[in-house]
Amino acid sequence: MAGGRLPGPASPGADVPVHVGLRTSDMDEAREFCRKLYYGPLRIDPVGDPGRMRFAADVVTIGPITLGEVRYGTDIRITIEALETAYHVLVPLSGAVRSRHRGAVTLADATRAVVYRPTGDIELDWPGSCRLLSVKVDRAALEREVDAALDHRVVSPLPLGATFDLVDGPGRTWAALARLLLHELRCPDALASRPRMAARWRDMVVSGLALTVEHPYGEEPAGLQGPHRPRTVKRALDAMHTEPWRPWTIHDLAALTGVGVRVLQESFRQHVGQPPLTYLRRLRLDGAHAELTRADPGQASVTEVAYRWGFTHLGRFAGAYRARFGVSPSETLRDRA
Repeated sequence: MAGGRLPGPASPGADVPVHVGLRTSDMDEAREFCRKLYYGPLRIDPVGDPGRMRFAADVVTIGPITLGEVRYGTDIRITIEALETAYHVLVPLSGAVRSRHRGAVTLADATRAVVYRPTGDIELDWPGSCRLLSVKVDRAALEREVDAALDHRVVSPLPLGATFDLVDGPGRTWAALARLLLHELRCPDALASRPRMAARWRDMVVSGLALTVEHPYGEEPAGLQGPHRPRTVKRALDAMHTEPWRPWTIHDLAALTGVGVRVLQESFRQHVGQPPLTYLRRLRLDGAHAELTRADPGQASVTEVAYRWGFTHLGRFAGAYRARFGVSPSETLRDRA
């Protein structure tokens, strides 16, 4: 163990970083370390040779974020119940990791990071050759940041994309920033270890993630046309979020906002990145997906969930769902059994 005692739950206002590290070949010790630093309901099972176990972790907590570089040295499988209180990003620094979350299978490697929402259990196949940058962000902190960046009330949990690019664009910059912050905070005499500077870097990691992850509030959140959307766009978005199941037409939304159809469509193109009804369909799909990942297969049906989210044509719903999540609605529900 290095860097002091394991910290308790992070306080969102805390500016003093706490660094802890562990090198061990004892699986029980590694489990206890990860449960205290990340999540209590976490199960770690060796899949490869336990004798090759060489767990190594350096983790820093500061306010609403926890950053760490972690490897196991042998193949393992991790299962985690719904995160509930946090969003989580895994960035492979070497090797690749395969995970199943919310009915979708994702492979993360040096080119793509994987993103986990607070809902839905996670199953992670982690090879011994893989070393990860693991970033946990307090749920409320990220949601506040997205809300502030877009000047728009957001749903919770955020309907985030499952991955983002690490080769080009904001994802590459964000991953480099998070890794640099971890490196600096591990050095007690570094500039970033001073509370005032650490707080600023911490906020940059949270705000940077808000502008990096994919979400339906805009295809390119970092390129929004200014911090404030027109009142007409905000009224239409609020209406769709309040009643996503309602059979909105483009004419209904235009009448609600007091502008013509063409004006509303152009405003959405500029300030949201997609047409109003495309946004509405994606909002409904994400809502149905979130409900199916939580539902009890013995108590719910795909038909009920689809109708509840405004889908009246089950065949079209199933096709759009598979195109977005890579699996059918029934597979998502069945995986909850």
